[in-house]
Amino acid sequence: MAPLSIKARSILFLFLVLFSQDVLSSSSSSAVEKTPTAYDILSDYNFPMGILPKGVLGYDLDPATGQFAAFFNATCSFSLEGSYQLRYRPTIRGHISKGRLAGLQGVSVKLLFMWVDIVEVSRSGDVLDFSVGIAGAGFPVDNFEESPQCGCGLKCGDRKQVINLRTNPFVSSS
Repeated sequence: MAPLSIKARSILFLFLVLFSQDVLSSSSSSAVEKTPTAYDILSDYNFPMGILPKGVLGYDLDPATGQFAAFFNATCSFSLEGSYQLRYRPTIRGHISKGRLAGLQGVSVKLLFMWVDIVEVSRSGDVLDFSVGIAGAGFPVDNFEESPQCGCGLKCGDRKQVINLRTNPFVSSS
């Protein structure tokens, strides 16, 4: 085999450089693909992101069974203006399906003077129904467009946003 001319070596070198850049960019673009967040997963199941407070560190989801867990670095508590006090344990668990969170563990609401576990959330059109087992209440989905922040809810920092959680005027027995 005859040695390659300088021009042929230059073309070959240029080809190898361009080829390696294509290979590197295609492999790096697949490595850069964004892993969905817990908030993205909620959206996939027809829930607004605001049912989870800011600060989820990670989550586990088994798409085959719907079993999930979401993780915070500590217990997260906050009040919603003129409404409820909520508490999320460092790990919350349950079963998620389209428009339904069932078997919830780790989320509670203060009713009068005691904390009660929220055991189910279901979506019916533009209403989210929250169940504590023996009773429940419905709220418009648009109340949950923004995620509350641990410690201060939706009224944080300079924003001083005041949101009264609108509710349906009923509490139903399950």
